[in-house]
Amino acid sequence: MSISIRLSVAGMLAAATLVAAIPAAAKEFRWAATTDPVTLDPHGTNTAPVLGFLNNVYEGLVRRNPDMEVEPALAERWEPIGDKGWRFFLRKGVTFHNGEDFTADDVIFSYERAASEDSDVRSWFAPVTALNKVDDYTVEFMTSDPNPLFPGSIANWMILDQGWASANGAERPSREKGNYATINANGTGAFKVESRAAGVKTVLVPFDGWWDKAEHNITRATFTPITSAATAVAALLSGEIDFFEPVPLQDIPRLKATAGLKVVEGIESRVIFFGFEMEADELRFTDVKGKNPFKDVRVRQAIYHAIDAEAIAAKIMRGNAKTTGLLIGPGINGYKPAEDTRLAYDPEKAKALLADAGYPDGFSFGMRCPNDRYINDEAICSAAVAMLSRIGLKVQLTAVPVRGYWNELRADQFDMFLLGWSPGTFDAEHPMRFLLATPNNEKKLGSWNFGAYSNARIDELLPQIQGEIDPAKRQAMVDEVHSILKTDVPYVPLHIQPLVWATRSNIDLAQRNDNFFILRWVTIN
Repeated sequence: MSISIRLSVAGMLAAATLVAAIPAAAKEFRWAATTDPVTLDPHGTNTAPVLGFLNNVYEGLVRRNPDMEVEPALAERWEPIGDKGWRFFLRKGVTFHNGEDFTADDVIFSYERAASEDSDVRSWFAPVTALNKVDDYTVEFMTSDPNPLFPGSIANWMILDQGWASANGAERPSREKGNYATINANGTGAFKVESRAAGVKTVLVPFDGWWDKAEHNITRATFTPITSAATAVAALLSGEIDFFEPVPLQDIPRLKATAGLKVVEGIESRVIFFGFEMEADELRFTDVKGKNPFKDVRVRQAIYHAIDAEAIAAKIMRGNAKTTGLLIGPGINGYKPAEDTRLAYDPEKAKALLADAGYPDGFSFGMRCPNDRYINDEAICSAAVAMLSRIGLKVQLTAVPVRGYWNELRADQFDMFLLGWSPGTFDAEHPMRFLLATPNNEKKLGSWNFGAYSNARIDELLPQIQGEIDPAKRQAMVDEVHSILKTDVPYVPLHIQPLVWATRSNIDLAQRNDNFFILRWVTIN
């Protein structure tokens, strides 16, 4: 057992001791996951562990309900400004956790902060040309083209208190060094941060001044990251924690058979896939000098044909994952079953493609993979390494904790990498904007396109898809992008990740298929 795990378990035991001293009416909730949010800054990192956690603390103009439908939050209502943008009418009487009033100035500040070059969520605002303050409780987002998706596209954009951020030197997010907002929080949400020890424990308590009606009965919520899933399952079985995700797939039958526990299963909106370095003239970890094999579509196609996604879904994912040929799955607007086809698993064809590209004996390269972010992530990468070896590719796998993984990808410390993507807007346009658009800081596009894939036709189609209101015309353009994806192979889609949570049987909760765990929907019976 590592030191970090010992600390986590010790913290949970201490929490369990405290429970005995709490009055019977108090409802303390203890939950765990394998990944700790790397920051408390809602504009610092665009990842589900961060945004999901902070949805309990911060709020945006709109939010999503358990069925992923968009509903009012800090904006009471909104309306289109013809085809020029959207007008939002802000909720009055809302206060931040520090007691300051929420106004349009906080919206404008948070927009400028989230859209800045320092932000990891700036691509959300690619269509925005200006944000105007009409009065203290009305703002207007002006867009370059008609954008019917815009309100839902900012459901995870969270509002900071301008005065609090400015007074503490957090006017802009800081991914590298961090700042006051990295370890402190001041939102308007149902819960506020009582204490934070990164990587060890974070304690949330209800915000008595919350503007909305509380549906939960939690009096204190303690989150503990437990990097070892086996340790977390043991803690759940012993009663040290009340909830854990993701459940190891091999433990599902045992937990289902355990009295006092229940397993909550679903399908996440997240697609798991591999990506390539396609910008560098030479790969970093290779024996091929003077050129980049991944710039050749034949090499990318060869890797696709060499990876048996069905075997990974059946064996590594124990039959709990559905293979896919797209970057979106069922339930996402723009998904069409007829387009969801994969290149066939065909090692012989893969060898022929490599030979045709000038690599009859294969070549070596490095693969980066997280080991605590997605379900069985390192095992998926290890299986792919073995499959690629059968066509002569020598892959050096480096698996690291997710806390450092994103920095490695941003620093181009990879030749091939594993990534998972869940469309925040539940629309096909979302991965196009983040993963397929040519990276462009000025236009706020391609911020997660680590391999720097570029296709002029996709760049041309994206703004048309964003603004088209005719469903048939829009779907035809989305289908064209899907066709390009399968021809160009900038990514190798694998499967849609399952959702598997485990909790005590006396706890009611809501499971959203973006895998955000929302405390305000938890009741302890």
